[in-house]
Amino acid sequence: MAEFLYIHIPYCIRKCIYCDFLSISFDEQAARRYVKSLCRELEIKRDSADILSAIFIGGGTPTLLPEDCFKQLFCCLRENYDFSPEIEISVEANPGTVNASKIEALHFYGVNRMSIGIQSFHDDELKTLGRVHTVDEALLAIDLLKKSGNKNFAIDLMYGIPGQTMEGWKETLSKAAGLLPAHISSYELTPEDGTPLASLIKDKTIIMPEEGLVLEMYDHAINFLTGRGYEHYEISNFALPGYRCLHNLNYWHRGDYIGAGAGAHSFMHGVRSQNTSDINTYIDSLTNDIITEAEAIGVSDVEALKEFIFLGLRKIEGIALEEAMKMRPDFMELCAELIDSGHLAISANQLRLTRKGLPVSNMVIVQLFERLGL
Repeated sequence: MAEFLYIHIPYCIRKCIYCDFLSISFDEQAARRYVKSLCRELEIKRDSADILSAIFIGGGTPTLLPEDCFKQLFCCLRENYDFSPEIEISVEANPGTVNASKIEALHFYGVNRMSIGIQSFHDDELKTLGRVHTVDEALLAIDLLKKSGNKNFAIDLMYGIPGQTMEGWKETLSKAAGLLPAHISSYELTPEDGTPLASLIKDKTIIMPEEGLVLEMYDHAINFLTGRGYEHYEISNFALPGYRCLHNLNYWHRGDYIGAGAGAHSFMHGVRSQNTSDINTYIDSLTNDIITEAEAIGVSDVEALKEFIFLGLRKIEGIALEEAMKMRPDFMELCAELIDSGHLAISANQLRLTRKGLPVSNMVIVQLFERLGL
């Protein structure tokens, strides 16, 4: 039985050049059909849920949905699921897609955490990323949230943007922290295969920043945000005390969760499954009470160990050595070289990435996999 629920809303005004998530252009009529099918899926899956501790509505841009669609969705959730009194209900939003009325409606339906995709406080950088909002719209969105009394909001930022300078990144971080969000995510811009960004880099239309500058930006983010009272609890995530994202923590802990919506993933009882990414197929199938899955795969012992490592080492606290050694008795012996090199360390019976290892976590994890023969 899962205590965590992820809901995918696949609509955007326009897809950003770096995005490889499932998203399509917003069409209100199609979105209404989608929400109707989504509610049917939620009804079908209700017996898989325990009392819910967290709901995360992501996308896409969920806040493109009309208010009555949110009413339909939350009525369905309340009718079919039990909520913990302390439930965290998060909704992703982009500047320009929220107004005072929609924020008030979401609060009424129980949303108590908003995550705003700002990325940068420089219009030229937003343009490079293909974002459709401006800095002024970002500031307005935050102002509306604060006026509504919502203190539990998160800001997503991005560094390593083509043309971004160290000074510009410092300004973005300073402005973000000055808005007093409860949570800040700081992601490195990573070209994903098949995205317009990857093509532009291949054609040399866009030049990515030097690796040294990107590492310096990451290092500054850690120093600056921890200096402002934020806990660095995951490679890319910082939170004020008491405001860590419950949904994400469950994911990094390899906890069970239900995924609903086109392309959504679920993890239940050691099986990972994914709904079809074909949105029309998703809608049409649920008209006939059928959930079309793209795949459902049982996680082998080897895959479980790999997931335990690469998800667990994302957390600043790291992974429990006792659990690791249950899965692999020679685990400590095979970590020795990476500990000696200063990339990994042991504290309180946890294996964690060091400050030296954090910026090159992918390399460290690959090397650890090689030593483990994974």
